[in-house]
Amino acid sequence: MKDYIDVHKRGAAYDLSRAVNKRISSIPFDKTIIVLCIGTDRSTGDSLGPLVGYRLGKYRLPYIKVIGNLEWPVHAANLDQTLKRIKSETPHHFIIAIDACLGMPGHVGRITVGNGPIRPGAGLKKDLPETGDMHVTGIVNHGGWMEFMVLQNTRLSLVMKMAETIADGLHHALWKYNRSRMEYMSRSIR
Repeated sequence: MKDYIDVHKRGAAYDLSRAVNKRISSIPFDKTIIVLCIGTDRSTGDSLGPLVGYRLGKYRLPYIKVIGNLEWPVHAANLDQTLKRIKSETPHHFIIAIDACLGMPGHVGRITVGNGPIRPGAGLKKDLPETGDMHVTGIVNHGGWMEFMVLQNTRLSLVMKMAETIADGLHHALWKYNRSRMEYMSRSIR
């Protein structure tokens, strides 16, 4: 089941944090959480992932890896290679996939949080590998016709607001997860 969060609603980052936290609270502490931020900075609508990665990377949370940002985006050309690198460098992981998507006109401005993988590039009919143990997607515009142009003409203000909300909500959820990890580790040392 997915959670839908309206980015314009007061407390949206907190709602997102709760939705993420209920999905990550049972992850074993020996797994590394990887936040995989997918998209490109060359398209306004598709820049959601790199913007989240840029903002989240500033927090420097222990035991959390953020992959994909404005400087080093993860996109269609390097997604497969990035997934192979993750698998070889961090075999025991849990991936939270972040990506922009297109949806129905009434859903634009909503963030979805769900279990399982996403199919990056599906809105543009790209055949890319599924990724993620869970996902957070931002519905940045409506789909159904000329998707590439729609992504190019997406409002930057909406993408920025969504990126801030996702990064802040994820930061809070991951901070709580790390706090639980630290408490568990301190109990097991005694």
